[in-house]
Formats: sequence, C-alpha cells, structure tokens
Amino acid sequence: MKKFSIVWKSSKKPRKQRKYRFASPLHIKHKFVNSHLSKELRKKYGKRKIGLRKGDKVKIMKGEFKKHEGKVEAIFLKKTRIFVSGIETTKKDGSKKPLALHPSNLMITELNSDDKLRLEDLGRK
Repeated sequence: MKKFSIVWKSSKKPRKQRKYRFASPLHIKHKFVNSHLSKELRKKYGKRKIGLRKGDKVKIMKGEFKKHEGKVEAIFLKKTRIFVSGIETTKKDGSKKPLALHPSNLMITELNSDDKLRLEDLGRK
C-alpha cells in the first residue's frame, strides 16, 4: 500500500484528509505552514495569507498565550508547528520548555525583510 497519494486530497472524507496531511512529504507540508496577514499587510500586499518564515513577527490569536507577540524562532514542518520567542510552558520540575503552536492560530504582523525575493513576489500580486 502507498503511504502517500494525491488522490486523498480530493476526497471529502476527514479520515483521508488526515491521512493526506500526515503522510505528505515535506515539499507539500510546506504549503500547510501559512498564516493570515494583519489588516495593514493585507491591504498593502493584496493577499489574505502567506507562508511563515523564520524571523516573521506574529501575534497569537488563540490559546493560553492569546494576544502575545513574538518572532518566529523555528518551524517544524514534520509536525506543522511553529515556535515563537518568549512563549514557553513551565514543566512540573520547574524547567521551561518552548511551546509548539499551529500556524492557523497565528497572525503575521511584520514580515522578515531579509529575503528581498519574497517581498518582490508579494509586491507583484
């Protein structure tokens, strides 16, 4: 049996949708790491969402750390999770651990301007 197939994407069944997302290779999982843009950025670039990059400034929209802001420190494609600076949980032994967030719970407030090509692509619409 195949581990990954593009056919599952066209299925309405939640089971097959989950299977598609779980078994997909990294070049396809990269498409799942998108977040909404803030109203100002949306108006500026004419897009609703864009792929996250390390260094982008994000605002957390849902969960325990709602309304907190920070920079994207790391992106874990395999699990589709994002690590934001300053967002940590305290373990029972008192040590701190960075909290993994889902990209759908984040909103981009400022783009990383290191990659000029990325900004050029956005400007073109």
